[in-house]
Amino acid sequence: MYHGLINIYKEKSYTSHDVVAILRGVLKQKKIGHTGTLDPQAEGVLPVCLGKGTKLCDMLTDKDKIYQVVLRLGIETDTEDMTGTILKESDTSMLEEERVREVIESFIGKQLQIPPMYSAIKVNGKKLYQLAREGITIEREGREIEIYRIEILKMELPYVTMEIECSKGTYIRSICRDIGAKLSVGGAMQELVRTKVSSFLIKDSLKLEQVKEIVEQGNLESFISPVDTPFLGYPKVVIEEKYDKWLLNGNKLKGSWFVLQKTDSLVRVYDARNEFIGLYEWEGPDLKPHKLFLG
Repeated sequence: MYHGLINIYKEKSYTSHDVVAILRGVLKQKKIGHTGTLDPQAEGVLPVCLGKGTKLCDMLTDKDKIYQVVLRLGIETDTEDMTGTILKESDTSMLEEERVREVIESFIGKQLQIPPMYSAIKVNGKKLYQLAREGITIEREGREIEIYRIEILKMELPYVTMEIECSKGTYIRSICRDIGAKLSVGGAMQELVRTKVSSFLIKDSLKLEQVKEIVEQGNLESFISPVDTPFLGYPKVVIEEKYDKWLLNGNKLKGSWFVLQKTDSLVRVYDARNEFIGLYEWEGPDLKPHKLFLG
């Protein structure tokens, strides 16, 4: 069984679930999960967790991401992207580049974002997109997000190509919607490519066909990142072999068993063979398990 993370380039028309299903067949293992969905028409970086790495799935959804998006001004759709039904079209001939730039840059920072109806957020046990398909629209609460950076790469109105670096939970479709609303012409997402998730970059990503070829060549291990890859910025502790029993049972580690200056950070803990055991947090001078990756 493979353990770790593999950087997949999700192509258009595939769902994130499709990617996992295909990889289960290619790798011949069931223990596979993805780290946050990409819309079927979006493409780009999709870190996929393998074996012990599946315990990372919920942790990597919290990581910051970078997208390249094409905004189409003058169009409003029910899905907030160009795959949906057009609800309204507006004249954009009066738009001036300087004003468009000013409005786009006003979205940098923390804000409350109303998520789209076509999303997987659950309300009273039902996903919003299920309600939307039934023709039901409900009030949605704003969720706090943060846009760290927006760089306008190209402006050929009514199209604007941007790079957006943002926090978890950000819907790029809704950013397009809100920019269009602020300009009073409406807006929808034309194209979306995710170029970065945590330390995973688009230039290093593999398409599914490439993975199949690499597996046939017997060389996949060299393309799998170790389970501890997302945490390499945290301090590291290696525990002596005589404490293995404590480690494997998930017990607290006494401060006298290791040498490390206490900080606010989580700590990476390894056994005497330098195998990653998990993330620990401080409890006084000791370390207690935060997230274990034992099996």
